[in-house]
Amino acid sequence: MPPAFKILAADKLADEGLAFIRDQKDAELVNKPGLTEQQLADIIGEHDGLIVRSGVQVTAAVLDRPGRLRAVARAGVGVDNIDIEAATAKGILVMNSAEASTTSTAEHAFALMMALARNIGQSYHTMHEGGWDRNKFQGSQLSGKTLGVVGFGRIGRTVAERAVAFGMKVVAYDPFFNASTALDGKVKMYGEFTELLPHSDFLTFHVPLNDQTRGMLNKQTFALCRQGVRVINAARGGIISEADLLPAIESGQCGGAALDVFDTEPPPADSPLRTHPKVLVTPHLGASTLEAQRAVSVGAATALLEYLRGEGISGAVNAGGVRLDLDPIQARFVDLSQRMARLIAPMLCQGIDRVTFELTGKQLASAAGTIERMALIGLLGKHLDVPLNVVNVKPIAEQRGIALRTVTTEEDGLGGLELAIEIEHGEETCRIVGRVYNDDRPRVVQINGYHMDIVPAGVMVLILNEDTPGTVGLVGTDFGQAGVNIADMAISRRQTKALMTLKLDGEPPEALINRLRHRPGILKVMIVKLPELPQ
Repeated sequence: MPPAFKILAADKLADEGLAFIRDQKDAELVNKPGLTEQQLADIIGEHDGLIVRSGVQVTAAVLDRPGRLRAVARAGVGVDNIDIEAATAKGILVMNSAEASTTSTAEHAFALMMALARNIGQSYHTMHEGGWDRNKFQGSQLSGKTLGVVGFGRIGRTVAERAVAFGMKVVAYDPFFNASTALDGKVKMYGEFTELLPHSDFLTFHVPLNDQTRGMLNKQTFALCRQGVRVINAARGGIISEADLLPAIESGQCGGAALDVFDTEPPPADSPLRTHPKVLVTPHLGASTLEAQRAVSVGAATALLEYLRGEGISGAVNAGGVRLDLDPIQARFVDLSQRMARLIAPMLCQGIDRVTFELTGKQLASAAGTIERMALIGLLGKHLDVPLNVVNVKPIAEQRGIALRTVTTEEDGLGGLELAIEIEHGEETCRIVGRVYNDDRPRVVQINGYHMDIVPAGVMVLILNEDTPGTVGLVGTDFGQAGVNIADMAISRRQTKALMTLKLDGEPPEALINRLRHRPGILKVMIVKLPELPQ
């Protein structure tokens, strides 16, 4: 009898991971690293599971004809090389083995900080070239200094634990951690990134790269830091503005930087980051230890086979392919809940205090737990470095101090079944309401009190503006001149403001969005990319 599952390893994996698959009686290993995109696309449908590292691009084209493929496992953390939306649209679960490399990544960030403090890189280079210059490389000790940890997930917390052991004071910022302290009171938490900066001698970054974190340390925020602050980035390139880093070092505002990640990898051979005496660089080595590579390979293989066997889900990055015991209407509301959460998420400017789910109708009440969890994945997924799934998302939210409340009403409302999500963050409250009508298409009918009727799918842009004559025409002209077609538009007015919700035929260029943001009377512009509806 042939093995039940055929697993394709399309990247170079640690021998332990390959051996683990070979040892499973119900699995057949096909080890083919180095495939081109077309070669991978040609054979991917013959396999039940795919394992990759960072060297293979699992694009929409690769996933276009998935055949029997049910899951993709990334041996490591980042899934930038996997088209998550394409996988989700095809019902393919994407998972990673992030937990396995936590210690190695945290240790590397800490090693960079130590090397930066003691000028290890430059002093080694001088010795290697035959020099000595002992007095030139006087450093500073870590004990007694304050470390600012940006992002207090699994890696940030692990770095903080080591800093405390070294006698450092530790402060941290995480917009989705709603407690005043962490690590039994040893770490003071700040609710705003800018609040953390004046207190830190060292800054280390452990956040995902998204619209909120891109370039968060820049010319403006450097000015808020302590004179001579030293920065470490072993998370993702782009979090620190490379264009603003060297001027900050030259002025003395920044005392030095240690970088393991870059905007472009590898950075250009003539990049000044490679040669500047106050910049220590390594070639993305965060998880590059023998132990981590063994662990992530075995972890990815284990998670993949557990899922294929129906034994559970671990390390899920998306929720596609998960079989839920829902009737068709409940399943449509589960999908709607994620679309609503992702649509409202860009409006949240600080940490979430409370999320309330209101489900109207008996048919939805029995699916409340699933709707709640799937909405939380949509709401928090872009902001956390922890893989979220229906099993872990609620405990993770609660661990971060987010209060969750679900209110169900068994009687149908005037408009039939209805779902509302209300998010309290700081002094503000965001609310979005959705329904599914007889045509089975999801609708958003209200955002923050603005009434509308729009299908949340594809590329969408939300524009909050002063309700003044000519604004709609101005927006339409800008999109037209940029060659971007508006497929649908909903406009709603409240008092002196209006909300425009646009569905586009294609992704708008960044220059267009920036131009809109600087138009008089336009208060906020948010772009959201949602999955298209199945045909």
